[in-house]
Amino acid sequence: MRVISYVPRPEGKEIPGYIEIVSWEELLQTSDYISLHVPGGEKNQGIISKKEFAMMKKSASLIQVSRGGVVDEEALAEAIRNSQIRGAAVDVFSEEPPQKDNPLLKLEQVILTPHIGSNTVECMDRIALDVAEDVHLVLSGENPKHPIKR
Repeated sequence: MRVISYVPRPEGKEIPGYIEIVSWEELLQTSDYISLHVPGGEKNQGIISKKEFAMMKKSASLIQVSRGGVVDEEALAEAIRNSQIRGAAVDVFSEEPPQKDNPLLKLEQVILTPHIGSNTVECMDRIALDVAEDVHLVLSGENPKHPIKR
């Protein structure tokens, strides 16, 4: 299996050897599955919209687990209805909970989850370990690895 990724600024990032870095356009044009893991914010709002869906393979599926608003949900629904892409899995929405008239709710080719993508046994175990380590650090007079920022 070929694993490709688009990384806007790869300098200084540890990228496993099995991942091939490609351009945004190549990622969209050649991927069978596109999994989004980007931060929210204005910079990434609507980075996947009509233009990007038009570049994708008809057999492509989109996995949206980043932040709401990163994907234009109307454009996603339209791309699926028009067979521009095969389907999608969506864990985050522009508006949560999604409104009853959200077009993604009516499509059989879309798997929907209620913003629980990180709710796995492995993730919860890791969170518990991180919290325990930080408590130990603080009680030992050191700074925590994951401080709460206000």
